[in-house]
Amino acid sequence: MKNTKLEPAQLYTACDPAQFKFKSTAELPDQEEVIGQTRAVDAIRFGIGIEQEGFNLFALGPSRSGKQTVVTRFIERQAAEQPEPPDWCYVDNFTDAHKPKALSLPTGMGSRFQQSMEQLVQELRTAVPEALESEEYRARLQEIEEALNEKQEQAFEKLHEEANAHGIAMLRTPTGFAFAPTRKGEIIKPEEYKTLSEDERNDIEAAVDALQVQLERLIQEIPKWRRQMQDEVKQLNRDVIMSAVGQLIDEMRRQYATLPDILTYLDAVQQDVIDHADQFRQTEEGMQLLPGLMLPGTERQTSFLNRYSVNVIVDHSESSGAPVVYLDNPTYPNLVGRVEHQAQMGALVTDFTMVKPGALHQANGGYLLLDARKILMQPYAWEGLKRVLQSHEIRIESLGQMLSLISTVSLEPEAIPLDVKVVLLGERFLYYLLCEYDPEFSELFKVAADFDDMVERSDDNNQSFARFLGTLARQDKLRALDTGAVARIIDHSARMVEDSEKLSSRFGKIADYLREADYWAGQASREQITAEDVDQAIDAHDKRLSRIRERLQEETQRGTLMISTEGEEVGQINGLSVMQLGDYAFGHPSRITARVRLGKGEVVDIEREIELGGPIHSKGVLILGGFLSGRYCPEQPLSLAASLVFEQTYGGVEGDSASSAELYALLSALSGIPLKQSLAVTGSVNQLGQVQAIGGVNEKIEGFFEVCRNHGLTGDQGVLIPGANVKHLMLHKDVVDAVSQGKFHIHAVNTIDEGIEILTGVPAGERDDKGNYPAESVNYSVEQKLAAMAEHAHEHEEKADD
Repeated sequence: MKNTKLEPAQLYTACDPAQFKFKSTAELPDQEEVIGQTRAVDAIRFGIGIEQEGFNLFALGPSRSGKQTVVTRFIERQAAEQPEPPDWCYVDNFTDAHKPKALSLPTGMGSRFQQSMEQLVQELRTAVPEALESEEYRARLQEIEEALNEKQEQAFEKLHEEANAHGIAMLRTPTGFAFAPTRKGEIIKPEEYKTLSEDERNDIEAAVDALQVQLERLIQEIPKWRRQMQDEVKQLNRDVIMSAVGQLIDEMRRQYATLPDILTYLDAVQQDVIDHADQFRQTEEGMQLLPGLMLPGTERQTSFLNRYSVNVIVDHSESSGAPVVYLDNPTYPNLVGRVEHQAQMGALVTDFTMVKPGALHQANGGYLLLDARKILMQPYAWEGLKRVLQSHEIRIESLGQMLSLISTVSLEPEAIPLDVKVVLLGERFLYYLLCEYDPEFSELFKVAADFDDMVERSDDNNQSFARFLGTLARQDKLRALDTGAVARIIDHSARMVEDSEKLSSRFGKIADYLREADYWAGQASREQITAEDVDQAIDAHDKRLSRIRERLQEETQRGTLMISTEGEEVGQINGLSVMQLGDYAFGHPSRITARVRLGKGEVVDIEREIELGGPIHSKGVLILGGFLSGRYCPEQPLSLAASLVFEQTYGGVEGDSASSAELYALLSALSGIPLKQSLAVTGSVNQLGQVQAIGGVNEKIEGFFEVCRNHGLTGDQGVLIPGANVKHLMLHKDVVDAVSQGKFHIHAVNTIDEGIEILTGVPAGERDDKGNYPAESVNYSVEQKLAAMAEHAHEHEEKADD
C-alpha cells in the first residue's frame, strides 16, 4: 500500500525571518512600485497615455486590492505633467434668457472675470443713475419735451387763427375741443343762431366741418410727434449712457482684448445696459430701511442686476496640472450637473446663476475615476455617462423635465466640449457582464487593467511586501514591525489565497490585520509589532465571526449532529464542506450515506431530487455513474439503484468537492466493506477515477480536526485530500503540531484506488492479464456485486417475458 501521509513540513510553508536584513520596518524605504501587478500596470500606462477616442480604462479585480490607489498614483503622475485646462463659466443670454451661454477662459481667469463684472456692475449702479440725473441730461430732456410742447402749441394756435378768420371760435372743454360761431367777437347763442338765414347757417356748418377735419388730423399727428420725442429721448439716453458706460466697458475690453468670446459678451452687456438704463435708477422705495429688511424695489433691482453676473462653474486658479477627480456618489446630477430652482411667490424660478457643475465639468481636460457598481446603481447615470462620452460634450438636462415629472420652466445651458479620460473601478463580473449585455461598453472602454488576486511568493516579493508594510505603518502612524511580524503576515497572506506559493493582493484586508496587530501591541505596551501581536489579531478577528462555527462544533460534540470519529461503517463516510459567511469561512464535516439495490443503473442524488443540490454538485454525482459503468462489468448493463445523501443538511449543497467521498460510500455499499469513520474525505473525481483539486482545503481539514479534538484524538484520525492540493496547505499551528506528534494524519491521494485502500485497509486491486480483479480486493467485491445484480435483473426480465 502506497505511503500517502504528508510530513509536517508539507502542511505549512513558513516565511523565514532570517531572510530580512533589517530589525524593524522603520529602517525600510517606502514601497513605490506595485507588487506583482505587471499586467495591470502596463495596461494603466497604456490607457492613460493613449489619446484616441474610446480608450477609456476599466480597472477590474477583487475588492480592496488597491486598484484605486494604484490607478490614482499613476494618473496623478501623468496629470502633473499636463497643462491646466481652461476655466468655464455661464453668462446670461440677453436675447434668449433660458439658454445661457458658456464661455471658456484661460486657466485662472474665470474668477478674475467674475470679479471684473462684479466691479463693473457696482460702477454701473452709480454711473448710470448719475448720468440720468445730471443737469445736462435734465436740460436736454427738457429741451426735447419743450420742443414737443411748442410744436403742439403752434399747431393749435395756427388752427385757432384760421377758425377766427372764419368767425369760428375754438374752445377747450373737459372732453376735448369744440367749435362755435361768433359775431363781433361774441359766441352766437342758440336762440340767435336759429334766427340766421339758411345760407348763413350752411356757411358756418361748412367752416366748422372743415376745421373739424383739420383738428382730427392735428390730433392724429400728436402720437407721431410723441414717438419722435421718445426716439429722441432714447437716443439721448444712448448718448448719455454711452458717455458714462462706454469708458468703463472699454477698460474691460482692453483687459480681455485677446479673448473674442469675452469681447462679444461685453458688446452684448453694453447694449443691454443701454436698453435697460431705467432699471439702474434707485428710488426711495428701493432703499433698505432696517437691517435685514429689504423692500421690494431693491429685490427687483438686485434680481435684475444678476443678469450681469458671471457663474464660474470650473475654476482652475489654484490647480496644478490636469485635474484628477474621484466621484464617490455618481448620481446623474452629480455627474453631468444640474439646474437648481428657488421658490418665489409660490412658484419655482431659476436663472443661469443656479447652474451647478458636475464631476465631468471638474474633470474636463483631465481624469475622472468612478466606481462601476455605484454608477450602475444610480438611475440614468450610466446612460448619461455614455451619452457625454459619445457626443464629446456636457449638456445639462433636468431629469424631471426629461421624464415629464415637472412642468416648471427650466434652462437649457449651452453644451460644453468634453475632453476627459474616464476610469471605472469594479469587480471582474461587472466588466464581463457589461461586455456581454451592453454593446456600447466595449466601444467606450477599450482598455482593461486586470488586477490579479494573488502574486508570486518569491524572495523579491517578500522584500517588497516588507517595504509595503513599513510604508503602510508610517502612513497610518502605526508601530513598526519586527521581522517576525513581517514573516507572520506574509504567511497569513498565503493562507488568504489558499496557496503556499502565492501571496494575496488584497492589500486592504492585510492593512486591517496590521492595524489590529498594532492595537494588540499597544495593549501589551510593546514598541514594535511582533508575530505574537499578528497572531492575536488574526485569532481575535476569527473569534468575532466564529459564533456559527462554535455552535456547530458544540452540537456535534453533544451528539445532535451525528459525526463519528471512530469505528467502521458500510456505506457511510465523513465528507467535508466549507461554509462562507460574509468574509469568514470555516469547514465542517457532514455524514454522507449510500444505499444500493437492484434497479436500472440510476445513481439518485437526494439533494438534487428535492432541489437542494446545485448544478455542480449534481454533475459530480452523475459522474459517479460514468465511473461505475466504465470500470466494472463493461459487458453488462448496470442494474443497480443507488441513493446518496448528505445527512442532517437542511440548506443548499453546491460544488463537487464531495464527489470522491460519495463514490467511496457507494463502493463501500456495493462491496460490503466498511469505511473507517476516523477519516474524512474531500476532493472531486472524474470518470477515470482521478481525484481532483478542490477549494477551501485548509478550512476543511481544520474543521474535522476540531471535531476529532473535541471527541478525543486517537492517533488514527485524519483527512484524505487530493494530491494536487498539497501546495495549497497553510494549516493552523494546532493541526501541524498534532501531525508532528502522530495524533492526526493527512493523506494526499491521486486516485480513488489509493483512497479506498486507506479507508478500508483492503487493497483496491488491479485487473490481471485476463482482465480479472484479484480476490479479496475492493474492486473485485464491487464487480461481483454488480455482476450479481445484472444477473438478477436478467432473470426478472425473462420472468416478465414469460
